[in-house]
Amino acid sequence: MANQKLETLLNLALETTKEERQKSELLGTGFSEKDRTWELIVKYNGDIGKLQSNVISVEELIAGYAIVTIPENLIEVFTQLDEVEYVEKPKRLYFSILTGKQASCIFPVTARSPYLTGKGVLIAVIDSGIDFESPEFRDAGGNTRIQFLWDQTLVPEQVDAQLPAGEEEFAGKAAPPEGFAVGVEFSKYRIDAALKSNNPKQIVPSYDISGHGTAVAAIAAAGGRLMEGQYQGVAPESELLVVKMGNPAPDSFPRTTELMRALTYAVKKAIELGMPLAVNLSFGNTYGSHDGTSLVERFLDNAAEIGRCVVCVGSGNEGAAGGHVAGSFGMDESLTQARRIELSVGNYQTSFSVQLWKEYADIFRIVLISPGGRETVVDLSATGGRSVILEDTQILVYVGEPSPYSVNQEIYFDLLPVQRYVNQGIWTINIYPVRTVVGGYDFYLPGNTVLNAGTRFFTPTPEKTLTIPSTAGKVITVGAYDASFESYADFSGRGYPLVSVPGERLFQRDIKPDIAAPGVNINTIGPNQTFVQVSGTSFATPFVTGSAALMMEWGERVIILPS
Repeated sequence: MANQKLETLLNLALETTKEERQKSELLGTGFSEKDRTWELIVKYNGDIGKLQSNVISVEELIAGYAIVTIPENLIEVFTQLDEVEYVEKPKRLYFSILTGKQASCIFPVTARSPYLTGKGVLIAVIDSGIDFESPEFRDAGGNTRIQFLWDQTLVPEQVDAQLPAGEEEFAGKAAPPEGFAVGVEFSKYRIDAALKSNNPKQIVPSYDISGHGTAVAAIAAAGGRLMEGQYQGVAPESELLVVKMGNPAPDSFPRTTELMRALTYAVKKAIELGMPLAVNLSFGNTYGSHDGTSLVERFLDNAAEIGRCVVCVGSGNEGAAGGHVAGSFGMDESLTQARRIELSVGNYQTSFSVQLWKEYADIFRIVLISPGGRETVVDLSATGGRSVILEDTQILVYVGEPSPYSVNQEIYFDLLPVQRYVNQGIWTINIYPVRTVVGGYDFYLPGNTVLNAGTRFFTPTPEKTLTIPSTAGKVITVGAYDASFESYADFSGRGYPLVSVPGERLFQRDIKPDIAAPGVNINTIGPNQTFVQVSGTSFATPFVTGSAALMMEWGERVIILPS
């Protein structure tokens, strides 16, 4: 029996075997095989801290959210507690990778009155780290503009062990930020000391290996000249707060739990420093109903309401990826009027998932057909999970139920190889309407970052291709445009969530993105002062984050009257 306090994906993950989790792209995220514990996102009420014990770890965040690490065999008992409202498992986050300032009309407010520079505003870059040694992130005196750098990947004992002789007393013990249990926090004081030393990385051993975070930070806040004809970042005198998100495994991606920790940290630091905060998030994933109701989306909404805070999130690069199909049935359509969804699966695809989201009130008959003609029928009246093998592919099917926050229903398919690869070719999903009240449906594949090039829907729908969490209602969702052609970039996510209301069919809400910025062939810098040209909504977002910092500076300087 499915646990209605658990999301569909977590319910399925708890029913699967070790081998199935290892093959799956999503099911094992958040699970530690070593000690058989789950890291979970929990929405709670009351005092959840009292549940802390030697076997359950409770990490309280903000606005009634917590990250709980708990043995798998205690999850059922845990969810029966009155304090626990709803539980989700972590999801992987993928960076949205695929001139700038002039096309964004930044010059009119920075090159002449009111000469905005972002001074007095804190920009939080939650990403892959930063090249803290770069002159672009220092002030005129050569001191760092980074107020704090939290590297979630570091181990305090290892950081202490590599300090140069005689520096131990000066640097102090390496430790996570107060209230957190992972990583190492470096203060401006320690970063400045590192910049003055002969070996900065011994004192602050934090690296941006991919260069993604450095490139993002440079667009938002670089303080120097990048290259001939390209000037400093949007807010060159802003202060920086940098979080390098942790990776739970060397070959893995950051998770939504790392994001939630980082955003909690940023909001608290901004309040502590008494500064306005502009947060940059240049990543996302495709798992979810895309209607703003998941715990991560709701968490971002709550965080954006605390203090003087704005959160800018890239809309993702799924617009032209072929990973979404939408459609609808009329109320008078009969059982024989099927919708045929064709899915191409490329060579050497190890595993992937398909999500179907629909209104719970609608009843469909769904038939999944393999490339060789084998088929299985999904009975939506029987919630829960089952497994079937078609040719050389095992399919885990889970029929979910509505969550406390949404009337959407998910039917989740996880395609796993029996040998090495999922069957290559054309998979077909036929949908027959049995009873329609609203009639709409949406199919989603994982992001194009993790799929083979040939795996995509044949007739995709480019609308509603925003990645999560850019679907949150109270964040600024940023799309990308090509300044050379003055057109919206085809890869950039777009659309809106569809929700139902009594007595109506469908109505659109919160059309996204909220704003578009340059995101094609952007010149910026990477680690070691290398010049790079990048594309994607990852690099459109910091234009808006920097612009938000300028507006906040203007508000502080002009609107707030002296007492």
